[in-house]
Amino acid sequence: MKRDVLKNAFDKQRQFKSKTVSYRKKPLQSAKQPDVPKGLYEKCQSCGKTFIAKDMIKNMFVCPSCDNHFRLRAIDRLNITVDPHSFLEKGLGYITLDPLFIDGYEQKVADYKKQTNLDEAYIYGYAQIESIPCVIGIMDSHFMMGSMGSVVGEKVTKSIEYAMVKRLPLIMFVASGGARMQEGIFSLMQMAKTSGALKKLDEQGLLFVSVLTHPTTGGVTASFASLGDIILAEPNALIGFAGPRVIKQTIKQDLPEGFQRAEFLKDKGMVDKVVHRHALKDTLHTILKMHQGGSE
Repeated sequence: MKRDVLKNAFDKQRQFKSKTVSYRKKPLQSAKQPDVPKGLYEKCQSCGKTFIAKDMIKNMFVCPSCDNHFRLRAIDRLNITVDPHSFLEKGLGYITLDPLFIDGYEQKVADYKKQTNLDEAYIYGYAQIESIPCVIGIMDSHFMMGSMGSVVGEKVTKSIEYAMVKRLPLIMFVASGGARMQEGIFSLMQMAKTSGALKKLDEQGLLFVSVLTHPTTGGVTASFASLGDIILAEPNALIGFAGPRVIKQTIKQDLPEGFQRAEFLKDKGMVDKVVHRHALKDTLHTILKMHQGGSE
């Protein structure tokens, strides 16, 4: 009888210990995280610090800590560059096709359209900067890294032709990973088409200001981006054709410090001036004022 009582007591104690051990083996429950609205904060990819998004907007998406210039959406670039309510978008209605029948390309384009609320990686239209009229074109690197396919090349060409029709100076903000590989030769053909259109713009004595932002690479650099009458660049923007790693592996040499950055290219004569984003609108206004009429 006593043996049964002791056995029952021991079993109960063993069950209690087993439950205790089992409980301790469960993963610790973390404290419930407060719900943080998406887009409330912006993190700098350069220094890693986080800032309130509203403060970053006021500072034109320039990091207050390290002065890193964030990549801008086309709408944000418009808001900090042109006069309020002066932009009239042109070139709507183009449809990106799949000329090489690449698996998943159409869906990828559709996804980017939904994410960015853009038809393609380039927008253009009429605008005013401090009341001076111009044609402005902006590449959005958030749409397939601003790559140049058939539609982007066509819209760039149309923006140049629109400037010729209106007899207005053309300002183009460039941000691109280069030619769009999903469109192959159809993408590469845009290099010649856009360059040919700029030749006609130049023959008419109209001004073309190219503003190179981070990054400007590949076939875009090798065509219209480098053909400006005046070429500006934002600080520390990556500008080049092939990437630094590819060049280093090809020539088997170490590259100079700051290679392919805006400041390096200014020293080499490819860029006329490196302009901080805070001063960019005033700089463009000064250029437009000097060249008012398009031929001086």
